[in-house]
Amino acid sequence: MSPNGATPGHPAELADPIDRTRFPVDEWRLVESSPSTKTLGRDETLFAVGNGYLGMRGNPTEGRDAHTHGTFVNGFHETWEIQHPEAAYGFAKTGQTIVSVPDGKLMKIYVDDEPLLLSLADLEHYERALNFRDGVLRREIIWNTPSRKKVRIRTSRMVSFTERHLALLTMEIEMLSGDAPVVVSSQLLNRQDGSDEYYAKEAAMGEGFDPRKTATFAHRVLEPQLDWCNERRMLLGHRVATSGMTIAVGAEHAIVTDNDWSEIEASEPDLAKKVYQVDAREGQPITITKAVTYHTSRGVPVRELADRCRRTLDRVRRRGIEHFQQEQRRWLDEYWAGCDVVVEGQPALQQAIRWNLFQLAQATARSDQLGVSAKGVTGSGYEGHYFWDTEVYVVPFLVHTMPAAARSALRARVAMLPRARDRAEELDVDGALFPWRTINGEEASAYYAAGTAQYHINADIAYALTKYVDVTGDTDFLARDGIDVLVETARMWADLGFWRGTGEERSFEIHGVTGPDEYTTVVNNNLFTNVMARGNLLCAADAVERLDEYAGDRADLVRSRLGLAEDEAATWRECAEGMCIPYDEELGVHPQDDQFLDKELWDLEGTSPEKRPLLLHFHPLVIYRFQVLKQADVVLALYLQGDMFTAEEKRRDFDYYDPITTGDSSLSAVVQSIIAAEVGLPDEALAYFQSALFTDLADLHRNTSDGVHVASTGGVWACLVSGFGGMRDGGGELTFDPRLPRAWEAMSFPLTIRGSRLRARVTGERFTVTLEDGDPVAFRVRGKEHRVSADAPVDIALADRSDRPMIGLDTMATAG
Repeated sequence: MSPNGATPGHPAELADPIDRTRFPVDEWRLVESSPSTKTLGRDETLFAVGNGYLGMRGNPTEGRDAHTHGTFVNGFHETWEIQHPEAAYGFAKTGQTIVSVPDGKLMKIYVDDEPLLLSLADLEHYERALNFRDGVLRREIIWNTPSRKKVRIRTSRMVSFTERHLALLTMEIEMLSGDAPVVVSSQLLNRQDGSDEYYAKEAAMGEGFDPRKTATFAHRVLEPQLDWCNERRMLLGHRVATSGMTIAVGAEHAIVTDNDWSEIEASEPDLAKKVYQVDAREGQPITITKAVTYHTSRGVPVRELADRCRRTLDRVRRRGIEHFQQEQRRWLDEYWAGCDVVVEGQPALQQAIRWNLFQLAQATARSDQLGVSAKGVTGSGYEGHYFWDTEVYVVPFLVHTMPAAARSALRARVAMLPRARDRAEELDVDGALFPWRTINGEEASAYYAAGTAQYHINADIAYALTKYVDVTGDTDFLARDGIDVLVETARMWADLGFWRGTGEERSFEIHGVTGPDEYTTVVNNNLFTNVMARGNLLCAADAVERLDEYAGDRADLVRSRLGLAEDEAATWRECAEGMCIPYDEELGVHPQDDQFLDKELWDLEGTSPEKRPLLLHFHPLVIYRFQVLKQADVVLALYLQGDMFTAEEKRRDFDYYDPITTGDSSLSAVVQSIIAAEVGLPDEALAYFQSALFTDLADLHRNTSDGVHVASTGGVWACLVSGFGGMRDGGGELTFDPRLPRAWEAMSFPLTIRGSRLRARVTGERFTVTLEDGDPVAFRVRGKEHRVSADAPVDIALADRSDRPMIGLDTMATAG
């Protein structure tokens, strides 16, 4: 059975998989109406707040109960020596693991000296809500205390999209019946190297075998460097033991109340705290604000980082928290104007769609050239590493919604280029080879067969870079940085592959690689790898041949910097044109690799659900012997390089691979949905979309506690826009072949192309496009040319094509 409970190859349309007694429908908020200790880990992820640089899990403000405490800073990590029991030359040497930084969320609450503990508290009212419009997590409870008094507690938590180092917390406490002494102990606590007295080891994230989880350290990770406090502020500073990274965290408090109160402050190496003691009277509220700031570095002294913290807190003091809250709302207003996909008449789906899109903002908005990790900043799953997920599933979303963020994500790869060159030399190939999984640019995959052997990472980066330039028209980025990546990745492919045969039988082949499907490793002529490498080689050749056109006076400097030979572009083009594209004439399908069709078929229908995902229950050598897929591989190639395949080939390939794809990866359902829509399988397209949509909200892969599946959230956008909206943008040329699910009334979505923002709306009968900003845009709809301008919207009658293959996706369109 697949994660959604369907038979593999025949996904079932999901009923609403969310418990609506706990999580009522609200199109602009994720709302929880009662707490539960059974789903703590998932809920902490779902209610996390972040901005791409700083992330705070949705732990209760008072700190308990918690499955996994976590505050994360993008790229802040520890390194460690990988111990290979049987080492070999070129194996990855240094592991990298994201570190949980000191917790600034913690504000413990005591009423009549009794601590608030949600799992035991008598709660008359409870609501927690993450608001997608302003990015604020709010909670309100009414607590009947053990001393038979009633108190209302409201809290809020916001990580700023405009001030990336800043988080703002508020707490309002009001006695509704009776007077009582109230104590709030607000803390900065290093949980990485210790835990508070309420830590529950049995709930810890690292328990049990799961390679997707993060390992723990035996040594002290954060070495104390500084602790300080005064009547308003407190600071902690640490240095990471092995990586040498440094961090300072500061907090400033203010209290407003008509009650009598006093305060004490204290600090020690791993703990700083401000304690308010209030003689609370009935009806007299207590309002506490806490501004928390984090600054990190690869090695800047902690005292300098502490000064940066002070300056950030100075700005908060001058401007007030309302300023940053207003800035947050303005930022999100613009974000939603550029990305909000509206499905009319489907409020439950709309809520889930916006939650997914909001996660993309939280993962990317202020990543600021640090990269986008697989879990963003919501958890430590996959050790905080960056994968190819970003380039294939996240960057395309950013290109059409936040182009500046797309450029930032690509700049992170540019920064890794020197180490990628070193890695290529180590693996005896020319050019550059980007790491399969990494934080600091070094390869961190200890299992090369399913890691380093995935050379397609190079082509995925080139794909995203080329898409960015084509869609935005940012040739300045190409001339300054992008050309280096395209050239060095093309050089790698030209050297890795080889020519086989003679005459008309001569082909360029790539051996000893692993494709996206990690249930099949180290093979010859993996179709996805070859198809993507072909695209990489052609894009690099085009970029070099047009260098004078877009680089101008810098062209000769670029040639000199890269040592470009006159015949290199021609060589790459020859390799691309001769690329081996496996095809089986008898079955009429593209084999995943040279030997894939010779293997025995895995009996998925006969495999117990308790044995899923396969990687947790079967040795890799068992899985490798069979035709069984962890995720879409050939089908992903049909999407990313769709103009290479005919409609008939796409349908036959989909029909062959769909029944043997387990969906054990969260990256799979989105691609299967898009191609199902394209080849005319509307029911399958909708079912796979729903599976992707609720990947985290319903914890379909049973590991949402580790953090959000960020790539899947990007894929949800692609399902809507490229699947049901039928959008393709090859070469920056825009085409549409819409196929709205029959159960939906209408769907609309914005797109940005070369600085112009348009909005498309599709119903079962019509497709309309309006221009919201910028110059006119030309495009094709089902092969026919159109042009939208501010005073001339486009309105097209549609014949139903939901169960017929798409057409016209390889035809030209331009933005002008």
